[in-house]
Amino acid sequence: MGYRIAPSILSADFARLGEEVRAVAKAGADLIHFDVMDNHYVPNLTVGPLVCAAIRPHVSVPLDVHLMVSPVDRLVADFARAGANIISFHPEASDHVDRTLSLIREHGCRAGLVFNPATPLSWLDHTLEKLDLVLLMSVNPGFGGQQFIASVLPKIAEARRRIAATGRDIWLEVDGGVKGDNIAEIARAGADTFVAGSAIFGAGDYAATIRGMRERLAVV
Repeated sequence: MGYRIAPSILSADFARLGEEVRAVAKAGADLIHFDVMDNHYVPNLTVGPLVCAAIRPHVSVPLDVHLMVSPVDRLVADFARAGANIISFHPEASDHVDRTLSLIREHGCRAGLVFNPATPLSWLDHTLEKLDLVLLMSVNPGFGGQQFIASVLPKIAEARRRIAATGRDIWLEVDGGVKGDNIAEIARAGADTFVAGSAIFGAGDYAATIRGMRERLAVV
C-alpha cells in the first residue's frame, strides 16, 4: 500500500504561508491539506478560496480541501476555481449529499466524505461508490493540536473493510492528532493517507519529521 502524508496548513505560520507550503512540499509532502472552517458548522474561522488560490502557484502537489462549512455547495465551485484537487465535506452539513458529491465531480475535483468521531459510517451505504476519499476525523473538528481519539481505530478498520469490498481505489484519510509515534498504528488499522498539522509544522525540521513518519510506515 502506498502511503501519503498531508501536512495541514492550519498549523502553519500564516504570515509566511507561501514559504511554508513550499517548504513542506520540498520536505516530501504528498498533499497540502487545507482546513476550511466557517464559525458555523465548527467553532472556528480559518481561510477561504482566496487563500487557496494564493498558495496554488507555490506547489505542484495536490491541494486537499476539507470543508468544515454549512452550507457546502456554494463553496465547491469557488474552491475548484481556486485550484483544489480534492474537496471533502461533512454529510451533516449538506442538504443533499448525493448532489454535493456530483457537484464536486462536475467541477473536476475528486470527492470525499468526512466523518466526525461520532458520525456513523452508515452514510457510506449510499455514497461509497461515488467517493474518491473517505476522511475520518480522529478529533472533534474545529481546532488543531488535539489528542488522537483512540476509539476511532476500529472505525478506521471498518471503513477499510467497506472500501476493500468495492474493489475501487478509494483513499482512506485520517485527520487529528496524527504523529510519528502513532502513525504506524493508524496505518495498521487501514489508513493510507495521514493529515498532520502541529506534528509537522511544529517541528524544526520538516524533512526529518516527514522522513521519520515514512520510516515508521515502512515497517507496517
